[in-house]
Amino acid sequence: HEGGHAIVGLNVPATDPIHKATIIPRGRALGMVMQLPERDKLSMSLEQMTSRLAIMMGGRVAEELILGREKVTSGAASDIEQATRLARGGLSGGRGRGAKGETQDEVFPGMSVNRQQNVSEATAQKIDTEVKRLVETGYNEARRILTEKRADLETLAKGLLEYETLTREEISDLLA
Repeated sequence: HEGGHAIVGLNVPATDPIHKATIIPRGRALGMVMQLPERDKLSMSLEQMTSRLAIMMGGRVAEELILGREKVTSGAASDIEQATRLARGGLSGGRGRGAKGETQDEVFPGMSVNRQQNVSEATAQKIDTEVKRLVETGYNEARRILTEKRADLETLAKGLLEYETLTREEISDLLA
């Protein structure tokens, strides 16, 4: 799973460099690939967002390729949730037309949360369709990369199983 994130991260056009990959559990994560920005960022281009979406989908795609669709873990579900949030948020950053369709929660004492949407149902449907398209584009790019780089994925996975944590330099050396 983490190898999939890392291999995709090494092969997309616009992303922060990989700092390290680890399979040592941290908090609620069973492992992680850390990327460190080289400079402060206040916004994200479409190319950066789609690269990031592909990286997020890399773990799921790696699990599907190696373990089969039936054995994909819940960690992959978390990645899909994060990718969906990124895609939905990206639509408000000048990449989509109109509002992104945020909901507003209103809580009344003694009652459950009342959700109020600030866009029409038709606009909400268009937003959902575009979010799905962006996430699927990330998934397809991750699948393309990991299919082409399957040997690298398997090499990195074996390295992570042996060493548990690898820095960017160690990943490069391992893949070389």
